[in-house]
Amino acid sequence: MVLLNPGPVNVSERVRKALLQPDMCHREPECAELIGNIRRKLLQAFVPGHESEYTAILLTGSGTAAVEASVVSCLPLGKRMIVINNGVYGQRLSYMAGAQRLGAPELKYEWDTRPDPEKVHLALKQHPEVQAVAMVHHETTVGLINPVHEIAEIVDSMGRVFVVDSVSGLGGEPLDIAGPHVYMVAGTSGKCIQAFPGVSFVLVRKGFMDRVLTYPKRSWYLSLANYYEEQERGSVPFTPAVQLYHAFHEALGELLEEGVENRVQRYGRAASAIRQRMEALGIRAMLPKEFQSHSLTAFYLPEDLSYHKLHDGLKDRGFIIYAGQGHLESKIFRVANMGALMEEDFNGFLSAFQEVREQETGRV
Repeated sequence: MVLLNPGPVNVSERVRKALLQPDMCHREPECAELIGNIRRKLLQAFVPGHESEYTAILLTGSGTAAVEASVVSCLPLGKRMIVINNGVYGQRLSYMAGAQRLGAPELKYEWDTRPDPEKVHLALKQHPEVQAVAMVHHETTVGLINPVHEIAEIVDSMGRVFVVDSVSGLGGEPLDIAGPHVYMVAGTSGKCIQAFPGVSFVLVRKGFMDRVLTYPKRSWYLSLANYYEEQERGSVPFTPAVQLYHAFHEALGELLEEGVENRVQRYGRAASAIRQRMEALGIRAMLPKEFQSHSLTAFYLPEDLSYHKLHDGLKDRGFIIYAGQGHLESKIFRVANMGALMEEDFNGFLSAFQEVREQETGRV
């Protein structure tokens, strides 16, 4: 089955075979070596040339675990967080901050609208109690890329902390973390890094990590301080998903061999090919080109074709697409092109799409 949903993704045979590594106890030095190698590779991939300035912290859990760990770990007593919310995952950030009573009034936008950096600047001037700003990098609700670099520069210039949910971005979208001093970036294994779901991580600026160690622990399992202290000692605070770590390590090796920039470009070429063919078929993309990600496109459903018929017809032909969310559920469908996929996979999908549309509507 070709997965054209934004995670889990298709993986290579090399990554799949890594699951067959011998059983390993997580308290043995072999596991500490594996975790240490993963942490080093994450820094090589995502903060090249600045590895000494950042640390990588591994968690067993989906990308949401890494995001929530960032939210609950990044604030001292008495400080608050502004969330920039322009999609389902921005809303999830708000729920996380709200559950801990850490949120300030959020900056909310429509799902097809990029946030205004000047409004972030104004909000920080008006709210001295706010110590952190949190935002999603790639909002897969509609495939929107948010202006991380512009907002990072504002947040850093005002002495605040910028927390980025790049769960659907790292490995598939350009992101300069070290340049604009992004303090915390959450990512995951099972999207653009092309591994299995179940492992997540947070990249943290080292100077800020020293401060995090002094902050209150608002969660035990999701305390980044707990993970960092143990992993720095060559241990783990809780039992990790060891076999998934093997596969993640292999996927990071593949990413470094391909090159992060090369993967971003490969994804971009695939997305462009899908969009051009869809446009030729009269299918409109929801977002303007300059807002679109490299790895997911939201398209308006044709008036004469329901999502369920489209989905089921494509699934019968070996392809999985994704529905819209919330008020867009009956209006759009989403096609992701992340994962270990080849040009023939996308060509097969586009041919299958045309077949389903012709079958269901009589239109070519």
